[in-house]
Amino acid sequence: MDGKKRSNIKIGALVDIVLKKDQRTGKLTRGHVKRLLTNSQSHPHGIKVMLQEGDQVGRVQHIVEE
Repeated sequence: MDGKKRSNIKIGALVDIVLKKDQRTGKLTRGHVKRLLTNSQSHPHGIKVMLQEGDQVGRVQHIVEE
């Protein structure tokens, strides 16, 4: 599922994000959503979230269907 709409992302959802340091390479990091950091309903580069694992922050690229 697409990570560009805030309504698609729920707390605790398993997602793939791209961290700021990995934006050039596009390397994805998988984890569970702890907090939604983007207030707008959509964002062209993905909704910014904080993961439960290590409090990493990045933009959602994919929502993993569990």
